[in-house]
Amino acid sequence: MCKISLVTGGSRGLGRNTALSIARHGSDVVLTCLKGSDNADEVVKEIEKLGRKAFAEMTALGRVGLPDDIGPIIASLLSEENRWDNAQRIEVSGGQAI
Repeated sequence: MCKISLVTGGSRGLGRNTALSIARHGSDVVLTCLKGSDNADEVVKEIEKLGRKAFAEMTALGRVGLPDDIGPIIASLLSEENRWDNAQRIEVSGGQAI
């Protein structure tokens, strides 16, 4: 079963390292970030070199994703452009505030 992980702040720092680690462990990755699209594109390329699928979504998604925040990202996953729909259930388990 293919897993898809959503990493907020995935274009730099801890988010970047988390995204790369998740990809190394066999998950495809969706990055969200507010700024740094060049950085996000670089991370996407690094993940693709690991043989995983990845793309970056520029969105204002905070530490705890609310349904209204997650919805557009799920829609992007299922869009014709990205075609990440693999007929599997998409589970959304929100993060926790620190």
